[in-house]
Amino acid sequence: MTTDPLMFTGEVVDSAARLLDTAAGLDAAAVAAPSLLPGWSRGHVLTHLARNADGLVNLLTAARTGEDIPMYESVAARDADIAAGAGRPPAELLADLRRSTDRFAEAVAAMTASAWSATVQARRGPWPAALVPWARWRELEVHHVDLAAGYRPADWPAAFTPHLLHEVAGGLAERPDAPALVLRPTDGNRPELVVRDTQDAPQVAGSCAALAAWLIGRSSGDGLTVTPDGALPTPPEWI
Repeated sequence: MTTDPLMFTGEVVDSAARLLDTAAGLDAAAVAAPSLLPGWSRGHVLTHLARNADGLVNLLTAARTGEDIPMYESVAARDADIAAGAGRPPAELLADLRRSTDRFAEAVAAMTASAWSATVQARRGPWPAALVPWARWRELEVHHVDLAAGYRPADWPAAFTPHLLHEVAGGLAERPDAPALVLRPTDGNRPELVVRDTQDAPQVAGSCAALAAWLIGRSSGDGLTVTPDGALPTPPEWI
């Protein structure tokens, strides 16, 4: 994963614009309907994306000022904010998402080279500030799919999917509950990715988008091929 934040900032702007277009087309019944995330409506997903932007603004502010500012006050506060905002009318959800998107863009624009080199306190521990734009891009693209409003993993930008696949595969390689796998991307001249031990590990081939969507639970693995022939392994829940 590159740690050059400027590589992703333009992509974040484009992804946010696509998401906002989708959100603008949702009426009251649509935002109240279930998303792909168990127990969450589309309103939950949209509220989460707005609060995620604000949380990442906190991290960028911490990097720029040197203050000790966590991403969220607490996990409980984060969850309560999402639950409280999920039932709002579509216009309020959209306006909130637009404002939080603008705040994130302003925070990115205010960053300096030294601020990008700082370490911040993300949800799961210390993290390079330079990876914040990637974190926002990932949230926008994955949760756009979770809205179940016509945007699919096949619609992910070609520049996005290799980064997601590499990050997910790298995380699985460190997990004892992950099956041994050899992932073979078929789009572009991309190297195999090994998850744990290669001995007797099945090879799973497909596009970067198809592989990543399967590994993070956004597809059943349709279109992937397994060598030797057999059922797809079951990846653990993406965290």
